[in-house]
Amino acid sequence: MKVRAKLGGRAFFVYDKTKVLKGVKEMKIGIDKIGFFTSHLFVDMKELAFARAEDPNKYLIGIGQSKMAVIPPSQDVVTMAANAAARILTTADKEQISYVIFATESGIDNSKATAVYLARLLGLKKEIRAIELKQACYGATAGIQLARGFVALNPDSKVLVIAADNARYGIKSPGEPTQGGGAVALLIGTNPQILALEDGSTAYTQDIMDFWRPLGKNEALVDGRYSEDVYLNFFSHVWQAYLDKTGYQLGDFAALLFHLPYTKMGLKALRIALKDARPDEAVNFVQEFEHARTFNREVGNLYTGSLYLSLLSLLFNSEKLRAGQRIGLFSYGSGAEAEFYSGIVQPNFKQGLMNVNYLQVLNERQEVSVSEYEKLYQQHLFSAQEGRVAYDTDPARYFFAGISDFKRQYQEK
Repeated sequence: MKVRAKLGGRAFFVYDKTKVLKGVKEMKIGIDKIGFFTSHLFVDMKELAFARAEDPNKYLIGIGQSKMAVIPPSQDVVTMAANAAARILTTADKEQISYVIFATESGIDNSKATAVYLARLLGLKKEIRAIELKQACYGATAGIQLARGFVALNPDSKVLVIAADNARYGIKSPGEPTQGGGAVALLIGTNPQILALEDGSTAYTQDIMDFWRPLGKNEALVDGRYSEDVYLNFFSHVWQAYLDKTGYQLGDFAALLFHLPYTKMGLKALRIALKDARPDEAVNFVQEFEHARTFNREVGNLYTGSLYLSLLSLLFNSEKLRAGQRIGLFSYGSGAEAEFYSGIVQPNFKQGLMNVNYLQVLNERQEVSVSEYEKLYQQHLFSAQEGRVAYDTDPARYFFAGISDFKRQYQEK
């Protein structure tokens, strides 16, 4: 905000910092649109349990998963991101996008950002920034916070934040039933249709080896029980710190959302938040949690996208959600980092889903047998490999065709 001033008889302009900060604080910035994509293939968790000589309830109830997305070799994080973004972006959106922030822990190159490939596939203008972020499953939240700051300084711009991953632990490994994959695309801007972000987030970081993927390995390593304990401890820390910082109480929230590597994990964290809740209050939070984990149960682990698939699931499935209500979001990334923040639901939040019927999308997927899933899993090409990929049966708009001379080949149908 410029104000006119005089010095020695000469007029000049200076910035009034108070007015500038007030203007930024009053500006609504948040999630304007959200889109999701996953493979057209899945494996039933009951069938996977039978194949692994396990009680199906270990998967259906014990970790809270019903189906697991099977990512074919013709899809990777770039193509899944492009397919998710294509569901929400208009020509006008593409003109306003000045920044692409791609969060993934399934990177395809040690140097070139996935965001650069994506920008070309989507036909975005060249006068943009495009970067890749990594901190396990926390990366997309870091991207949203970075996007928020950018939009505050550039209110006429929009930022495309991507959360895309292919969660791989290995066939017959302990982590196998918590695999999955897909992409969530989030358009961040002023006057958002879905969620206006609030100030006052709380974060916590500690060097912990609960989950990691060393260079050269295509499957993650995880200390499962330890990772669960760290997740719950980090939630307790940032949740209480957030309440202390803001003065809010549980009753100030309409729903709490969680990173869901498997949906039972979020339920355990929710129970911590509800330890002193009234019975009727607890029932409402549990009901909204069930709406929020509906899609995650059907897809599996999205790593960076899991929290935001849960947000989409709540927005799509909840019958109680209303404008003006506050939603709390817990983001966690192994290694380990956590953040809790909140947003206010906006009047046109349903419009931000762009009329995509995600229940229909998930119901129209094709089931594959466990042996077919294992074959597809083993056919994936990675950066140091050469070869072509069969894509004729993949109905997606964007697909990965193979690697030639160490260069990944992306195409659009």
